[in-house]
Amino acid sequence: MADRTSSSITVKAGKAEIMAVIADLEAYPGWASGIREFTVQETGVDGRAARARLTFDGGPFSDTVGLAYTWEGDDRVTWELVEPGTVVTGLHGTYALAEEGGATEVTYELAVDVRIPMIGMVKRKGEKRIIDSALKGLKRHVEG
Repeated sequence: MADRTSSSITVKAGKAEIMAVIADLEAYPGWASGIREFTVQETGVDGRAARARLTFDGGPFSDTVGLAYTWEGDDRVTWELVEPGTVVTGLHGTYALAEEGGATEVTYELAVDVRIPMIGMVKRKGEKRIIDSALKGLKRHVEG
């Protein structure tokens, strides 16, 4: 899973406010398109999700996967696939936040592997669509 796709957006809010929204996984269906359900299975000592199950509709396919999370305060969160789905066989994602002058740059990086053979360009285009949709939804939710 060497190829990763990333994109950034500036949100008019502080890191703590944005990371609080990112950390509220079970609320994602309300603002992140394509997310049908998020269930936190285990929390860490900080009260944030350590493991969760995600059900999504990713355009041509839907799947349910298990994810493990690593939180670095309000600066960064990464997640890895720990329970493959019927289609998704690998997944690594990161939100990184950098606050500057009353706004925060949010960078989302994603790499997804699927069982179906897929041309790299098509896979990256799908990842880009997921990322851009998530970033726009996050911005609307936090600023709205």
